[in-house]
Amino acid sequence: MENKKSGLKARLLLEKDGTSFLGGKRVELLEAIESCGSINSAAKAVGMSYKGAWDVIDAMNNQSEKPLVVRTTGGRHGGGTALTEHGRKIVALFRQGETEYQNIIDTLVAKMEHFDAFQQIVRRFSMRTSARNQFFGRITKLTRGAVNADVRIGIDEKIGVAAVVTLESADLLGLAVGKEVYALVKAPSVMLTTEISGKFSAENRLCGKVKRIHEGAVNSEVVLALDGEKTVTSIVTHETLGKLGLAEGMEACALFSASSVILAL
Repeated sequence: MENKKSGLKARLLLEKDGTSFLGGKRVELLEAIESCGSINSAAKAVGMSYKGAWDVIDAMNNQSEKPLVVRTTGGRHGGGTALTEHGRKIVALFRQGETEYQNIIDTLVAKMEHFDAFQQIVRRFSMRTSARNQFFGRITKLTRGAVNADVRIGIDEKIGVAAVVTLESADLLGLAVGKEVYALVKAPSVMLTTEISGKFSAENRLCGKVKRIHEGAVNSEVVLALDGEKTVTSIVTHETLGKLGLAEGMEACALFSASSVILAL
């Protein structure tokens, strides 16, 4: 359901005993069964496979006190699939609840100041990626070369990240000074050093103190605490960990190349 004024859509999902019970495609499938009278036709109508539709129906029937869907036999078409009276009530209650839920969201949006800022925060926390290090910032400088573009991202007043992307990627993402982006760096791409004042070829150097070390069977995960309560994580071998003599509270720097930074919107 969508708020016509803000374009905000509220999605209702019901769970039972910690397991998804009703919402989204499941309701659409039940409604399609009611109108089609056939599981095969209903499945096609909502973009499910025949087996997938029956799996969903079996799960809902198992979780419900009373069946929502039953097979029918006989009749002009030799039988089919139909909603029970309980199933029809459940769908009606869900749609009514969905309407009430949307009304609540609309009311909150109307009363909430700075809703756009809140929406941006939700988007940040909703992003899922395999990269262990995720920084959110704003492009402060963009230099276009013959093939690549050098991008500088300000994470906060003290922390910045440099990235190199192809011109094609820069154009595809619409990169420009002032644009907000995510800078993603995989932990294995981050090197560590205890030479705080040393000179290195890596374009990015983030210094702080070792916050924690988690030793695994082969490698160790090292987390550095940076300014502003931010962190950067590195995966190193046990041999490297021993050579550096890293321990919690020690000063160290995380190094990574600009080419290892992935930008995302």
